[in-house]
Amino acid sequence: MPQDKNHSFDVIVVGSGASGGWACKRLAEAGLKVALLEAGRPQSDKNFTEHKPEFELKYRNKAPELIRKTRPIQIKFGVCNEYTYDWFVNDLEEPYTTPADKPFNWMGRLRMTGGRTNVWGRVSLRFSDWDFKSASLDGYGESWPLSYKEIEPYYDLVEKYVGITGSAEGLEHLPDGQFQPPVPLTCQEALFRNRVKEKLGRTIMPARSANLTKPINGRGPCHFCGPCERGCMTHSYFNSAFTTVADAVATGNCTLISNAMAYKVLMDADRNRSRGVLYVDRNTRQAREIYARVVILCAQSQESVRILLNSATPHYSNGLANSSGVLGHYLTAHVRSGGGSGEFPAFGAKPSLGGPKKPLSIYIARFRNLPNMPPYKKFHSGFGYEGESSTEFSWEAPGFGEAYKKALLEPRTRIGITGFGEVLPRWDNFVELDPQVKDIYGIPVLKIHMSDGENERAMIQDMGDSAGEMLEAAGARNIRTYAHPSAPRWALHEAGIARMGADPKNSVLNQFQQTHDVKNLFVMDASGFTSNPCQNPTLTIMALCVRSCDYLMSELKRDAI
Repeated sequence: MPQDKNHSFDVIVVGSGASGGWACKRLAEAGLKVALLEAGRPQSDKNFTEHKPEFELKYRNKAPELIRKTRPIQIKFGVCNEYTYDWFVNDLEEPYTTPADKPFNWMGRLRMTGGRTNVWGRVSLRFSDWDFKSASLDGYGESWPLSYKEIEPYYDLVEKYVGITGSAEGLEHLPDGQFQPPVPLTCQEALFRNRVKEKLGRTIMPARSANLTKPINGRGPCHFCGPCERGCMTHSYFNSAFTTVADAVATGNCTLISNAMAYKVLMDADRNRSRGVLYVDRNTRQAREIYARVVILCAQSQESVRILLNSATPHYSNGLANSSGVLGHYLTAHVRSGGGSGEFPAFGAKPSLGGPKKPLSIYIARFRNLPNMPPYKKFHSGFGYEGESSTEFSWEAPGFGEAYKKALLEPRTRIGITGFGEVLPRWDNFVELDPQVKDIYGIPVLKIHMSDGENERAMIQDMGDSAGEMLEAAGARNIRTYAHPSAPRWALHEAGIARMGADPKNSVLNQFQQTHDVKNLFVMDASGFTSNPCQNPTLTIMALCVRSCDYLMSELKRDAI
């Protein structure tokens, strides 16, 4: 078996996304020798096309069927198109399976340095003790083995580096952070915010987003060009490829190994320690081994757990570090299939095909099952909304000739909001290896079992109903609401299948994302989440990762790992 012996590594990090980038930065800047295994190819500014018009593309971005031939799942994710499709996994080459009655769209699978941070939505929200300790508050599930106070300084550290635009709102259940100046609301959004607060007491705020409004670390402020998912030449949004990973490589202590499909963790059975990683070179299809004192999986929830399941040994026959039997279970993601929209006055705004476009607009904070409120009887937990206003041409204008031209220019301004709701952790939402299917690299693939429960169904209905209630309170016209079953489309925020906990009998990781069973093996992505609150998870993924890396370094110093 070929081995990578060119370097002596302290740590192997698998995955270069939100957590992998931070792990490399934190450890390499402290002087540790880090090997970064990334399944995709290197990312660079020359791949960014946020300013490229459609008419310069071969198919004018109007031939989705060509993309669908190789990426039938990824194209359902709205930002996989002619500009960026080759950043995404080829679904035919790297499949997964589901039961026939439980379809699941595993979207946003990237094969580029930076992972999902290349195309993420950038909403950056803190969790609170109402999330970490939710089980003790509403009696469902398990509480996290840590508190808000323990992670708060790491939220501060990450936000100051990443650059989060936002406004202080003083909400106990949605803590304020280290914000750059917020992106101003439009007139319609301000009207919506004020009337909803006045009539319903709910909080609407400028979206808390990883887009700069003032320069930091050589990165320029957002210039509102719009398509962040196609990259950013001014590095105004957070992408680990040109931030944390670049910082790590610049130290000289981090070696980026691209096109490396991690297969399994290698074990020293005599000492119950991980000793490295077996990976497959995507270009040569050759298997290689690389060794280090510590292994950290940051590949994304399903990918990291797939590696652990494929790393089974005679001692860990149902997956590495799985003495609890919990590995792969309690899969969660956000439901986002309820919401609504309505028309508002234009207030002098004029439609444009090339005008400035805000990266994100508004966020509506959770208002169900909160502190000092009676519990909402229809479901546990709650949901928030993301939304935006838009002013468009009147494309459906009637008539022809001069009358039609005039009617076409009449602005049509709408606000649309989409709910993002918590999915309760359930044992029967899980992943396992499919013994019948392998990808083109010979690696067994996942079979994903995921479905709605009664709680999710009730929450989705309330998302639609509450959207209509708020739009009506704000005076919107032509209100449209929806509440659809969420499956098979989910919101890409998968978590929870290597959950952390204080008791090794019902969890895989401790509070520092170290496996209970193998002390020099860590999993620092969202698979460690004990629950998956309605807030977007990426900020918490990064903060937890930095905290865990500090713990790892302290343990290495005292030779405890």
